[in-house]
Amino acid sequence: MRILLTGGTVVSMDPAVGDLERADVLIEDGFIAEVSEAIDAPDAEVIDATDRIVMPGFVDTHRHTWQTAFRGVGADWTFPEWAVAMHGTLKPHYRPEDVYLGTLLGRLEALHSGVTTMLDWFHCAQGPEHADAAVEALRDTAGRSVFCHGAGWGTTGSVDAEVRRVRSALSGGGLVTMALGLRGADDTSVDTVADELKLAAELGLRTSVHVTSDGTQRPIADLREHGLLRDTTTFVHANGLGDDELRMLADAGSSVSISPDVELRMGFGWPMTGRMLAAGVRPTLSVDDVPSVGGDMFATMRTAFVVQRGLDGGLNSRDLLEFATVDGAHALGLAARTGSLTPGKDADVILLRTDDITVLPATDPAGTIVAAGHPGLVDTVLVAGRVVKRDGVLVDVDLPALKARLVASRDQVAAAAGIPLDGTWRPQPKAA
Repeated sequence: MRILLTGGTVVSMDPAVGDLERADVLIEDGFIAEVSEAIDAPDAEVIDATDRIVMPGFVDTHRHTWQTAFRGVGADWTFPEWAVAMHGTLKPHYRPEDVYLGTLLGRLEALHSGVTTMLDWFHCAQGPEHADAAVEALRDTAGRSVFCHGAGWGTTGSVDAEVRRVRSALSGGGLVTMALGLRGADDTSVDTVADELKLAAELGLRTSVHVTSDGTQRPIADLREHGLLRDTTTFVHANGLGDDELRMLADAGSSVSISPDVELRMGFGWPMTGRMLAAGVRPTLSVDDVPSVGGDMFATMRTAFVVQRGLDGGLNSRDLLEFATVDGAHALGLAARTGSLTPGKDADVILLRTDDITVLPATDPAGTIVAAGHPGLVDTVLVAGRVVKRDGVLVDVDLPALKARLVASRDQVAAAAGIPLDGTWRPQPKAA
């Protein structure tokens, strides 16, 4: 039960530990036991980290994995087109097995690219069996996952009984935990939001909610007026909010999840990274959905970085690493367990190759990761001390068989929905 990572360049994300040019990391019983320049552990399994950056795994605070089978089909879609396609056209034809496969492959993809912790924002709630399929898939991947159970898109009824049912099934601890996905007052009512926040507090759940504004709505001010801002809520996107509303979030201790690629591609507006920092909110990062964008945090970090540098010259590469690790862990309520290579925390660790021609010589590790990193560098991944990827290959995963099943799932859903898969389909939102 002891693993020794030897001779790597440690980027710990813990100021007390620091960065070490060449160091060892000792893992005992799934926890980080020690980080130092030389560790003597003759009985440990040794993983050679020479020419590797050793760092905490990435934390994705918002992803809809159930959509994985339709990767890339929405690259050219606007947000209204995506909503019509995924929620109005395809989702009604999803069976529980389709949810399972999309969630499974989506979570495996995240692990493969170094995302050890991920919030899976589930809004494909066709029935209890669909939610159960998503939870089963998360459990089958050995990643640290937060199942964020949201009501169906556009629904207004109570979710109390279903949330309690799923919470009961996830009350025993383990790598898969739970959060509650709020619908927001624009989808239901302020009273419903209040009821859902009360339910979440009773069940000990953090919450997450999508929010944007075109400048005429003031969703954060409305929530504050009704006493509904919480330090346990993550606001997803937050494009278009006023500076005073951002300060309200800071005052409440709320967190924010930014999906820069989706926000720019779908026309939400500029990612709020710099404005959040100016207001006193530490942003976190998320992929959102792979029908529209790539599924790795390297691209997400890079987009957030270059856009903000282009807007005002702000941010540095260390900021982005913090957003993608320690800040994300804090937003998910998991900062005591993950997000940094701190002795006592769970061993959620990734090893990134520095001998790959695309990044050598990695003179500045943080700058290299943010400016030039990509999933091909992810050599080894550990979650709670368990090796889930070794030498660039996911452990105990029959990828060809899973690919065949996912393709069959995609084809079945598309056929049932009556849509082509030749790139010619363009969803048609209803006129306003």
